[in-house]
Amino acid sequence: MTAAVLFQWMLASLPEIIVITGACILLILGQLVRREQLLFWASVAVVLIAALATFLLAGEVRPAYSGMFVADRFAIFFKFVFYLATVLTFLLSRKYADIEGIGSSEYYVMLLFALSGMMIMASATDLLSIYVGLELMVLCTYVLTGFLRHERRSNEAALKYVILGAVSTGIFLYGVSLVYGLTGTTQLDAMAAAVSGDPLDPGLLLAVVFIVAGLVFKVGAVPFHMWVPDVYEGAPTTVTAFMSVGPKAAGFAVILRVFLNPLVAASDVWIIVAVIAVVTAALGSFVALVQDNFKRLLAYSSIAHAGFATFGVVAGGVDGVASVMLYLLIYAFMNLGIFGAVIMMRSGDFSGEVIEDYAGFAKSHPGLALLMLIYLFSLAGIPPTAGFFAKFYVLTALVERGFVFLAVVAVLLSAVAAYFYIRIVMVIYMREPERAFEPALTPFVRATLACTAAGTIGIGLFPEWFLRLAQHSAFGG
Repeated sequence: MTAAVLFQWMLASLPEIIVITGACILLILGQLVRREQLLFWASVAVVLIAALATFLLAGEVRPAYSGMFVADRFAIFFKFVFYLATVLTFLLSRKYADIEGIGSSEYYVMLLFALSGMMIMASATDLLSIYVGLELMVLCTYVLTGFLRHERRSNEAALKYVILGAVSTGIFLYGVSLVYGLTGTTQLDAMAAAVSGDPLDPGLLLAVVFIVAGLVFKVGAVPFHMWVPDVYEGAPTTVTAFMSVGPKAAGFAVILRVFLNPLVAASDVWIIVAVIAVVTAALGSFVALVQDNFKRLLAYSSIAHAGFATFGVVAGGVDGVASVMLYLLIYAFMNLGIFGAVIMMRSGDFSGEVIEDYAGFAKSHPGLALLMLIYLFSLAGIPPTAGFFAKFYVLTALVERGFVFLAVVAVLLSAVAAYFYIRIVMVIYMREPERAFEPALTPFVRATLACTAAGTIGIGLFPEWFLRLAQHSAFGG
């Protein structure tokens, strides 16, 4: 290996190197310096420097590490979604972490390591490099889930997540081992080249099913969704906000890489994915109708949205991939926004986790109630918010590929989902206040709400530009 090749490899993975190096330095620095504000700003700076490096390297496709890693437009799009989710989580965490007593350096370090794992997943073009990124991400989220050490529900959520996560990882690795045994490679491109035009080997079909099962767990799709409500409810709310956007987007980045591989396409696995999409969207929508806890409701909302995004995977092609990518970008803005509204309610002994806590909120805080209305309407897919166009382009991709029946099912399930969002709006606007309280509206929370509201409204007003960006990034060429 020449020095020039090594330099090119390091250049391709420079953003990941920056984040991992920064996290390691902060881990040591956190033991020497007990100034949380310094650690907070240093963590934000690491992400911003990595984002700048990603932007500067965006001009060309950069393969690295013998075909196991690539820095292309597809990966760069997802990395900016991850940066957005991480920085906004940092901003939301500043006050909340102090209230909950979790504002230690390890908290920010774990978020940075989770970010690096997601970045590796977005750029991975080999099943083993996917696994490395996946494990780096989930090990950090296991720890973050149980960060409220003195709360039983947080410990219980972390334990459930670890056990079920280990099972899904084992399933994924078994699929990888089958692929390697039958094709002699774990690289996504070489996998398809290793298969002749003859009828597909049943063993390879089984391998694809195992890999699919391992990946859908990470996005919270049925039948591997059972961890989502408990983990979302038990984890610190800032961690829940991060997990609902970052790891989910990383999971879909890997799914799109894997599912658009000719080997997977030849296995007709889209039929399985279509069933998963319908059942996931249905379960998330219907179970959310009976939830009283806001975080559990948003957990089932997350499941329903994962199902809807999976419809874009079924559609495939440039339009299908672009629709999923745009969906995840919009979902990042509106979901972090609504979680920001929940986080700002955490003040003293008031948690804001029960839907009834928001009764009459519009009468005492009309501006904040309007922001929540925008986020909830966007999650429900009501125009002219960004959430409407997120769903519209997925439906358009389905219809153009001839999946009209799936598009009709998706519309009907979206109508069911709209009901439980509107139910919250009615509690906010139609009920009388039950108690007086003052939201913890710090400058950082204000900045987060302003950013997410601008994204939710801005993409809704100018969706074409963002769609073209997603299409331009769809196949990374």
